[in-house]
Parts: sequence; structure tokens; C-alpha cells
Amino acid sequence: MPAGQGKIPWHIVATILALARFCEPSSELHIADTWYQRTALDDLMGVPADQVNADRLYRAHGHLLKHKDDIEKHLKRRYTTLFDARYDLLLYDVTSTYFEGEAQRNPQAKRGHSRDHRGDCKQVCIGLVVTREGLPVAYEVFDGNRHDSTTLQEIIDTMEARPGKARRIWVLDRGMVSDENLQFLRADISQIPDHKRSS
Repeated sequence: MPAGQGKIPWHIVATILALARFCEPSSELHIADTWYQRTALDDLMGVPADQVNADRLYRAHGHLLKHKDDIEKHLKRRYTTLFDARYDLLLYDVTSTYFEGEAQRNPQAKRGHSRDHRGDCKQVCIGLVVTREGLPVAYEVFDGNRHDSTTLQEIIDTMEARPGKARRIWVLDRGMVSDENLQFLRADISQIPDHKRSS
């Protein structure tokens, strides 16, 4: 990641975000106002607490997003090396997160079925793929008004574009099941060469 114009390079900000996520998952505002000051990271990383602010933490996500595909490929390699992770069975689900404001600069923020019972707020839907061990492999952000079942084919195509087609088992909740999706899955299996069906 490029260093940027700020006093703290973006890769250091990303490290702080990752450490906070592991140690005490919370908002960027909490990291800047409370959490970072209670840690020894100012000594360990050489970043004074007064230079860790919510604005820079939020902006770091935009810089990380540019590296999304590379990060996901890296994690897959590390999972395989460290945990002997297998990808023959993948679990997929969709959740949503809502915005308090109008979210006018986010074209994906739309009103839809709110799992948070906040039908008054715009939201985005987030699809997450994890291994049988619960290790995250990939995610995609969808428009807030999309039904879960309409995201399945897109996420499978995305996953198969990386390591290639394989006869893997997808675990989904019943909200994903539709005639169209079942036909897609059956057709997808029939196109896999016999020598790859067990991979």
C-alpha cells in the first residue's frame, strides 16, 4: 500500500485496524477514542495515540478495498499452509448493515428487507463465504434491496473464477433455495470434467 500524505502510512493504519479486530472488535471511533490508548501499541508501533483518529481509520478501508482480491488469495494460501484448510465444502450466507444517514454517496445503499428491523434506513447486503472451519474465504457487497437467492450464482461464479471449477458442496440456508438456483447448481456440476469432480 502507498504511504499516502499523512504522518501514518496506510499499511500501519491497516495493521492497527486488524489488531483491533482481533483483540476487541468495535467501531473505528471506539478504536481511536478508547481502545488504542489502553494498549501498548504506541510503544510497539511507534504511533502516538493522538495520531490515531477515526477519519484516517475509516479512510484506510477504501485503500484496503483496492487490494481485496490479493488479500483473499493470500489468506487462502495461508489457511492451507497453517491450518490445512480444505475448500471442498463452503458455507455461504448473506447479512445486511444499515446506515443512519441518507448514504447519498453510496449507490448500493437501498431500502430492502431489514434484518435489523430498520426499514426506515438504507442498507447494503454482505455475502460471506467461509470454510467448514469458519475461516473467511471471500465476501461481496450487494445492493441493499437484493434478495439473498439472487446473489448465489454471482458468488459461485466469483469463487470458481479463482481456483477453478470443482465438485464442492455449498451449504446455504433455505432463503437461497429457488428452482433457478437448483438448476444452476445441477448444470454447473455436469460441466466439470470427471477427473476434477473429486477435487
